[in-house]
Amino acid sequence: MANSRLICTCFLALLWLAGSATVENARAQSMANDNEFGPVVRGYLGYLRNEQGVVDDRVSRNEVNVEYYRRNSNRIRALRQSAIRIAQDSQNDYLPELEAVAGDELRLLFERPPRAGALRIGEVLQSTFRYMGVVRRGEPFYIFARLDPYEQAALMGANRSSDARIIPATPIPVSRTKALTRARRVNTP
Repeated sequence: MANSRLICTCFLALLWLAGSATVENARAQSMANDNEFGPVVRGYLGYLRNEQGVVDDRVSRNEVNVEYYRRNSNRIRALRQSAIRIAQDSQNDYLPELEAVAGDELRLLFERPPRAGALRIGEVLQSTFRYMGVVRRGEPFYIFARLDPYEQAALMGANRSSDARIIPATPIPVSRTKALTRARRVNTP
């Protein structure tokens, strides 16, 4: 009886060591693949690796349920896959701020969420997000890139100029210009 317990314990220890070695090999392989990118992309991929570590730690402590773990692990994988694809396609060490949401989470990004089936790649939604595509990792995750302030300003400027062609702007009367100017503040010593 004692021998069978010892054998069982040794077997479990070997199984645990093999699992640890496999995880370390996968992590080392992932880091080796990251070396083809610049520091910005590598930093983002490292951030995602750390996020996965946090999720793994929380599930190991039974702080979260299996559904939470699965969804967030798949989200992290979808973000990683999208970041790598963007970096490889652009050959640039720049990534936009990426968001990956499941179909039932679209309302987190949009006041009036679009229908998932109606999204077109490259479409700009609410002058804030560009739809980048869908990644299927267990469940589909819709990838959006947040427009940077310069893109948003250019988009809003283009919208204003197209509106100006339709409705002519009315000039401000000269007599009102003084009323629009704010008085200077004077500080006494």
